[in-house]
Amino acid sequence: MKLSQISAKPKLIMVTIDDNETIEKYKEAITFHTWDRQPMEIFIQLANVDQTNPSSIINIVHKLILDEKGKPILDDDNMLPPSLLMKAITKVTEILGK
Repeated sequence: MKLSQISAKPKLIMVTIDDNETIEKYKEAITFHTWDRQPMEIFIQLANVDQTNPSSIINIVHKLILDEKGKPILDDDNMLPPSLLMKAITKVTEILGK
């Protein structure tokens, strides 16, 4: 198979946070979207994240946690509760690792 046969435009996919703690707290699963494929720039940024500087991770994640139209959900004015943010980051990194 040729590599060109595998390449494709990114598709927006729904991601669900549905662990027991989230459902108990919010009474339902939480959904957001991300791209099924990311530009090389994102992978390089993730690979070079400074583990001692959480803000470096957050700056990248802002580009990965999207609404149903592909627009970033998080910005300077809109943030998630920390526990939910960590779950969203975990979900996105699981997808990127596949």
